[in-house]
Amino acid sequence: MANVDAAFGYRPIGAVGSGVNNAATTLYTIGDNYATSIFKGDHVMQASGLVIAGTASGATNLGVFNGCFYIDPTSKKPTWSNYYSQVNVTASGSISGGTTIDAYIYDDPFTLFEAQCDGTIAKTDIGKNTDSVLTTGSTVNGQSKNEIDDSTEATTAGLQVKIIGITKDPENDDASSANANWHIMFNEHVKLGTGITGT
Repeated sequence: MANVDAAFGYRPIGAVGSGVNNAATTLYTIGDNYATSIFKGDHVMQASGLVIAGTASGATNLGVFNGCFYIDPTSKKPTWSNYYSQVNVTASGSISGGTTIDAYIYDDPFTLFEAQCDGTIAKTDIGKNTDSVLTTGSTVNGQSKNEIDDSTEATTAGLQVKIIGITKDPENDDASSANANWHIMFNEHVKLGTGITGT
């Protein structure tokens, strides 16, 4: 049966050795007027102590974005958003004036995530590593549309995430078809280093 093609970024499902949905966030900061949007479920990196959007490959992954909180410089009201956007967050088109933008990040390197594949990954690829496919998320609900890459899975260490297993969702568990959902964890992470080889 064909899988449902509806990417959602990296969705936390638990942690290695623990129950489902046992995942917590840590508070970090996004720089004022940062120019790149970050959506709920996007993986992020860190530069100069600040959260930045993740790239399709790279070893400095910090974790996964779960929304942000800030004081709107126009209305002066506390504001929560599922996604960060310099353009859409305020009427004036920017967050400025020294406003602190609190970012909530799933940063435990042993957190397990579920993510959709952009193509087809075989069950024999479980244990291998792969990179990300970046797509602009939804400005309606703030949800990421990033996926994992079906063309880069390999046993080499220098890839972002490790494929742990296939989803238990019956609508997206057909490994013989495109867009199946997979359980993954970071292979390259700021707390782990540049990753280990796959199996």
